[in-house]
Amino acid sequence: MRIVSLDQAADEIWREGVRTRMLVSARTGATALCLFEQWMAPGTGAPTHWHPAEEVLTVVAGAAEVWVGEDRALLSDGQSVTVPAGLRHGFVNAGSGTLHVRALLASAVFEASYEGGVAPVRRWAT
Repeated sequence: MRIVSLDQAADEIWREGVRTRMLVSARTGATALCLFEQWMAPGTGAPTHWHPAEEVLTVVAGAAEVWVGEDRALLSDGQSVTVPAGLRHGFVNAGSGTLHVRALLASAVFEASYEGGVAPVRRWAT
């Protein structure tokens, strides 16, 4: 059994205004899922991208404008959306305070392709 202390996970700055903390992934011994949290300043978020695995996005605090394929919605505290594998999606902090999002991927390694990107981005493989 491997015990993970979530309060000891290191934060990463992915983009200006976006702080990310990996909680569970291949790096912590997971084999089929990846769980991470993000905190975003107003107007920042995740640009349009897609994953080879299904994802669940949950707004822990704040308000997020989310797009999945052609659909758009405003999510608030305690609301989630499931994103099918391969479907383009993204979100932006639509509020005036910090947006806190939890993301769960059905893969132990974070992999995403971004519009205009050359190659997929991979994180937390080991």
